[in-house]
Amino acid sequence: MSPIAIVWLRRDLRLEDNAALYHALKSNCKVLPIFIFDSEILDKLSDKKDARVSFLHATITELQKQLKVHNGGIEVYYGKPEEVWHEIISTHTIKAVYANHDYEPYAIARDSKIAAMLQQKNIAFNTFKDQCIFEKSEVVKDDGKPYTVFTPYSKKWKEKLKPYYLKAYPTEKYAHNYLTPTNKEIPTLAEIGFEASSINFPQSSLNKNIVEQYHLQRDIPSIAGTTRLSLHLRFGTISIRKLAREGQFLNEKWLNELIWRDFYMMILWHFPHVVNGAFKPQYNTIAWRNNETEFKAWCEGKTGYAIVDAGMRELNRTGFMHNRVRMIVASFLIKHLLVDWRWGEAYFAQKLLDFDLSANNGGWQWAASSGCDAAPYFRVFNPELQTEKFDPKLAYIKKWVPEYDSLSYMQSRIVDHKFARERVLKTYKAALEK
Repeated sequence: MSPIAIVWLRRDLRLEDNAALYHALKSNCKVLPIFIFDSEILDKLSDKKDARVSFLHATITELQKQLKVHNGGIEVYYGKPEEVWHEIISTHTIKAVYANHDYEPYAIARDSKIAAMLQQKNIAFNTFKDQCIFEKSEVVKDDGKPYTVFTPYSKKWKEKLKPYYLKAYPTEKYAHNYLTPTNKEIPTLAEIGFEASSINFPQSSLNKNIVEQYHLQRDIPSIAGTTRLSLHLRFGTISIRKLAREGQFLNEKWLNELIWRDFYMMILWHFPHVVNGAFKPQYNTIAWRNNETEFKAWCEGKTGYAIVDAGMRELNRTGFMHNRVRMIVASFLIKHLLVDWRWGEAYFAQKLLDFDLSANNGGWQWAASSGCDAAPYFRVFNPELQTEKFDPKLAYIKKWVPEYDSLSYMQSRIVDHKFARERVLKTYKAALEK
């Protein structure tokens, strides 16, 4: 049997415009896509109805259907990647493995181990940029150092952008090179230790009307003013190049949101210490209160601040939270309650359908004032003013907090805003003056 090429799908779960898949299909080998349900990651998920696992499983099942049209198929495994790869190597004659880059510390360490294993077997491991437009050190300052402020980064990003960076990889031209599938069945959700989620997933199609109005509607949580494509960008069920091609002509504000993704991936790549600590080390000395009762109230949407509670209830029920509200609830946890931003970051990591380490970390450190290009420490969002500005008719609040008008709810606030603001400013100032 002739050696085959394997495409290891991870955060790129699509057949069209996929860099690694394109290069594999062009390699003159028959191509077998594989996917690994990584037990190192899944075993850490406490919610066995985690909607993201359901989404992955449904997506892989759909990919299998698409591949069958081309007389191809996908092999799906469950286990620790190193152990799975030992099995794959022992059961296939492989010339090369193709994959797209992942920038998270766990993924970098994992890929390094797999690359070494493949090298021992004289199997090439070819990797490509796919989930962002510019990666690593492609957009840097004139002196070669990484940017740590978004605005100059975004200007250089736009200056560097040329049409070929957004060109789609024509995988369909080589679809005849898929390997005829084996009879290996996709493991069921139950076989990997999970149950189906009842959460609905947003569509992967781009609504151009929303993009065109984005700069006018993006901060209003009561309306469908955002595209809800972050889940699909997270798992690569839509191409970033396709979205950037549309965005550069439809709405620059919306394009900037895509640039933020590249920015935070770049920050994570150059400054991996942000995973466990503050980007600005002096913020590691803040004396957090970390009151567990208050944290629980925040998690459950029972703080007595309606815009905060609405956001947390939306998150808990749907796996989604509007971006403006994410900033409000994060600010409240950190600056009203003086709870370590890492507690909130971890809770979002549990609940968000679109959880992405670099963006989630960047957002939380922005709110905590500890990140690159973050809000100044003395900026403390007033939930009432935020409500007046972004939900003046209380449409969003009344959807998620139906008891809003009751006397008991009005009297349930867990902290006074003025008191909390004075307390956090004093606490931050004491830490930063050390």
